[in-house]
Order: sequence, then C-alpha cells, then structure tokens
Amino acid sequence: MSSTPQQRRGNTRQRIQDVALELFAEQGYEKTSLREIAEKLEVTKAALYYHFKTKEDILISVFEDLTRPIDELISWARDQPRSMETKQGIIRRYHSALIHASPLFRFMQENQATVRELSIGETFKERMVALIKLIQEPDFSMTDRVRCISALFTMHAGMFFMQNVEGDPEEKQAAVLEVAIDLVTQAHHGAAGK
Repeated sequence: MSSTPQQRRGNTRQRIQDVALELFAEQGYEKTSLREIAEKLEVTKAALYYHFKTKEDILISVFEDLTRPIDELISWARDQPRSMETKQGIIRRYHSALIHASPLFRFMQENQATVRELSIGETFKERMVALIKLIQEPDFSMTDRVRCISALFTMHAGMFFMQNVEGDPEEKQAAVLEVAIDLVTQAHHGAAGK
C-alpha cells in the first residue's frame, strides 16, 4: 500500500517529510521552523528550499503521500458490489492504510487546531465522509449508521489509545480490526433483518 518509514529514508524529499513530521509531532507545527528541520537533517536551508518553500508545503506533501492508499481504497470500493464482504474489505484496507500512515495521524491528533486551519483538515473530512457512505446504506437505521461511523473511529481511537493498553502490538491491532469489522457486520445484518 504505502512505503514504511524505513523504506522512505533514502530519498531526500522523503527524509525531509519524515524529519518534519517527527518535529511537528514533538514540538507542534507552529513551534517548528524550517531552520530546525534543516539543522536536524544536517542540510542548509537552501537545500531544504529546493524541495519545499514552506512548512505547509512539507505537511501537504506528507499528507498527500501518506493518504494516497486511502484515495486508492475509495476508488477501489466505488467499483465493488455493495456487499457485506466489500464493506469488510474496506475496513481491512483502511486499517492497513492507517497503520502505514500512523505518523501522520499522530501529528493530526497532536495538532488538531493546525489541521483545522490548513487545507488538509477539509480533505481528510471529505475522505471520511466518502468512506462512511461506502460502508453504510441509505436505508440503515440510525443505530446501524452509528455502527458504521463507529467502525472507522474505532480504528482511529485504536491508533492512539491502544498504545496505553498492555499487550502485544500486533494482537492489539488485530483486536481493533476485529471490533471494527464486527460493527460493520452488525450494521449489515441489522439492515438485512428489516
């Protein structure tokens, strides 16, 4: 789906993104300067400017790169039959995309005010609305609609809050995925039982 941070390190542009995102998460977006990013990379500001003119340019490029699998998922899902299996597939693929984009989601959690101010906040909201429409049906009850929305946000919460729960990281990720799939499956069965 997406490259891991270790795979991304060879490319200068990607190294800039990784370091900037790390500093944004540690210090906050507003408190991080281009100079600090250049210093951490051990490059000149001119070298940094060759790739990015502003912090917002860096953040937007990170967002575009790390959310590309979500865009691909939405595109794929629109061409699939609206079955329970497809909805479960959407949940599985979204879970994988979240894992690969975890540094971005950590940044978004830590810098919510900045995300709201920048264009990335609106485009992320659009992606969430598209995914919700793909896993629920117009005739779902309000309870089943809430289940579908909760399935996505269960995975978001799992990205952040499961870090504080003791246990094997893979087992925790599998549990989060299982709960999200259960919610979508319940919604589908609830609608089918009408």
